[in-house]
Amino acid sequence: MKSKMMPIPGDASFRTFYRIKNKIIVLAKKEKYKNLIAYSAINKFLRINNIYAPNLHVSNFSKGVIVIEDFGDTSFHKILIQKKNKFTIYKKLVDLLLKIQKIKPKTKIRNIGGGFHVVNKYSSKYLFKESDLFFDWYLPLFFNKKKVLNIKKKSKKILLKLYKKLNFPNSYFVHRDYHSQNLMKIKGKIGVIDSQDALIGNPAYDLVSLIDDVRIKTSKKLKNKIYSYYLIKNKKNLKNNTKNFLEDFNILSVQRSLKIIGIFARLFKRDNKDKYLRFIPYTWRMLELRMKGKIFLELKKILDENIPKKIRKKNINK
Repeated sequence: MKSKMMPIPGDASFRTFYRIKNKIIVLAKKEKYKNLIAYSAINKFLRINNIYAPNLHVSNFSKGVIVIEDFGDTSFHKILIQKKNKFTIYKKLVDLLLKIQKIKPKTKIRNIGGGFHVVNKYSSKYLFKESDLFFDWYLPLFFNKKKVLNIKKKSKKILLKLYKKLNFPNSYFVHRDYHSQNLMKIKGKIGVIDSQDALIGNPAYDLVSLIDDVRIKTSKKLKNKIYSYYLIKNKKNLKNNTKNFLEDFNILSVQRSLKIIGIFARLFKRDNKDKYLRFIPYTWRMLELRMKGKIFLELKKILDENIPKKIRKKNINK
């Protein structure tokens, strides 16, 4: 009897997934390098450093396909939405993040083809490339080109000052999407998936991804408990520099929320994927939560003057 290839619901990328004989077939029609070669290289690098990432079984990059280890369907997102005491789960996810952050990152890691995958640093170039998505994809859904360009021009000057304020060096392995849907429960371990976008960057970034995950609503009290737990467990590396770390956390949370709103708008407008639109109002709440400090007064003023609450809460329709 032949094994049947079963489709698996896709994510926000250009990949499609199938399960067969406890393995996952990954097909990439676009962005093959990132979704296949970079992904395989990063996974191998993580495994070498004792982080449980999918093992590569078969690869045919020219045809846009790889076959990887199957981590099952039990994401920590599924576990968290059913769990009352979420903090006990989050502590495990923070512990794994701290283990990842102890890895000495490399700018070049070997890929499957015998060459090297370059792991870039999270420079202002990347920060702007991401936050620009907010202005280039989200704002045009509501405003004309002239108004969008005006908001973007003013905001970028302010964002530049904020990005220059970042205190901690870009010297940590950053997954870039370290949230509960990319963390899998398997064989008593935590498996890490979706690591193809990894860079070398600020230690606060992945913590932001975990705590301010827009796909799962958590209270401010729980967010603060997770954050405090990270500080306690990482006291040695932070070297009593918690004030600067909090500033970095808030700046990167604001940057990431702008990026996420832009990505969800792009998925809707360009890729005809509207299921992510429901997360935008909560992402706005995260953005507003992290913009309460004095350093965000200018940015908050521009956004408040131009983007009313009714738009922020709006469910965009086709």
